[in-house]
Amino acid sequence: MHDVSANFSGQRPIIPPMNARVALIALLAAAAALPARADLFNNPPAVVRPAELVVVDKSERRLSLYRDGEEIRQYKVSLGLDPTGPKEREGDFRTPEGRYLLTRRNPQSDFFLSIQVSYPDAQHIAAARKNGWAPGGAIMIHGLPNIPKYPRERYLATDWTDGCIAVSNEDMLEIWLLTQPDTPIEIRP
Repeated sequence: MHDVSANFSGQRPIIPPMNARVALIALLAAAAALPARADLFNNPPAVVRPAELVVVDKSERRLSLYRDGEEIRQYKVSLGLDPTGPKEREGDFRTPEGRYLLTRRNPQSDFFLSIQVSYPDAQHIAAARKNGWAPGGAIMIHGLPNIPKYPRERYLATDWTDGCIAVSNEDMLEIWLLTQPDTPIEIRP
């Protein structure tokens, strides 16, 4: 049987594993994005090295991917409903601030793909316990809801999450393909 995971040079592509449904969605979305993303056409994700750092600038509502100290991609983001200040506890609707890692990937979440951020760390857990709070968790970078309640434009123009970092589905696909588990993420005020 032919090994479809190897490219023509015999090297395995640097693409995180996906189930068949997500792979089909990724293929269709990538094909639709090619005219707008000519650099992906010339350097398809199978041979593009992954990002080494993700930086979220909350005040600018921007997520940037970096490789070799250079910004390689930039995306508009939506944040938690109360985005000013760092996350302190469950239910505060704030997006965390600080340095974390991208950990678990979920191709079957309630949103179009999701990648978990390693919040809370030991420091956040201790601070929340000291105040008698739950620290919160399940902070993700994700696309739009699979079952939207509002028009797409509303999700893209406002802060609407419980504390997550949301992007368009097209942008989420690129982020998914251009990051790997344990990629550092820095979330700035």
